[in-house]
Amino acid sequence: MLIRSSLMAPTTSQAGSLLIFLPILVLSASLTGSMGGEGPGHAASASPPGMFVFGSSLVDNGNNNFLPDAGARADYLPYGIDFPSGPSGRFSNGRNMVDALGELLKLPTRRIPPFFGPATKGPRILHGVNYASGGSGISDETRPARGRVISFNQQISNFEKTTLPQLGAQLARRERSLSEELPKYLFLVGTGGNDYLLNYFLGGSAVSVQTFTASLTSTFISQLKFSFLGTLPLQRLYGLGARKFVLVTVQPIGCVPVVREMLQPANGTCVEAMNEAALLFNTNLSSMVDLLKQQMPGSHLVYVNSYKIISDIMRSPAERGFRETNKPCCTTSGDGVLCKRGGRICDDRGSYLFFDGLHPTEAVNELIARKAYDSNLKNDVYPISVKQLAAIL
Repeated sequence: MLIRSSLMAPTTSQAGSLLIFLPILVLSASLTGSMGGEGPGHAASASPPGMFVFGSSLVDNGNNNFLPDAGARADYLPYGIDFPSGPSGRFSNGRNMVDALGELLKLPTRRIPPFFGPATKGPRILHGVNYASGGSGISDETRPARGRVISFNQQISNFEKTTLPQLGAQLARRERSLSEELPKYLFLVGTGGNDYLLNYFLGGSAVSVQTFTASLTSTFISQLKFSFLGTLPLQRLYGLGARKFVLVTVQPIGCVPVVREMLQPANGTCVEAMNEAALLFNTNLSSMVDLLKQQMPGSHLVYVNSYKIISDIMRSPAERGFRETNKPCCTTSGDGVLCKRGGRICDDRGSYLFFDGLHPTEAVNELIARKAYDSNLKNDVYPISVKQLAAIL
């Protein structure tokens, strides 16, 4: 599927639209709890009390709906056509990967409320909050050419300065301690793709992709170190009890419909340079799994290879129940990214890889979540599955 292609310059409007969405990195953290086990160190079941979600459009469930000048919104049909309550701000026809994973994990609240939702307060935050914003990236400088996003740094500040005190108060009313309960929650982060497209490929960066990737990885770790808990390093978060981390790779960004349409690779398939950058980032993530485990005794990190899972669909779609892997299901707007308001959509959405110019259909989101949850293949999820991770005491 991968081909070499010179990167033709897109128009300003195309560039601004393209960079809004590409979600790529998912990180979750939770602490071991007191659960009945099926043997030493494992539990019969593991359902965390809730989930806090950070990132871009792969995991955004509606925060951008509340930004009057948001550069990316999905609160109109045909988005949400297969979602129980209709358009919700999720960039898909139905559930996103976080929704599907939450169902598999049997979270108390399967639909985590958006941070900016007016009802996201009081008891509603007990089972988690979603802070994600389509268009954000690892770097504070990453943003679309037009419109506003909530940066990754600001998302984490919203958690630390607003939700954390409220959660402590809610738990205290139930005679539970924040220090004991917080580490049981999952922390998910999906971000990174916009950094490559906006800052590197479309931003005309003068540095090598290797140098850019090294800097991006360092920045990501730094933000985890300094943003979650003031000025102390990652070890402070670890010291509070976070033990379980899940890293989901960058998808094949050179294969999304809008990139192929915009850059016109020779044979109409994928742009190899972009996919090679994604693979380089993914290699860094894989190395980080082993490195951070050494630095944090007792921690457990899992690497979910969404790049490989999506590439497998492209290579053998029929074997995995798909038919169309190149075109979007919906009629896209002029920039080729978002679905056209009220536009036509395909009838067989479950057989499409992409719903719009960038985002996967619910069927793909379900597959990624399922592979992350219980695949026994090391090249799908390494070194153990999320299900096994959740069961570790």
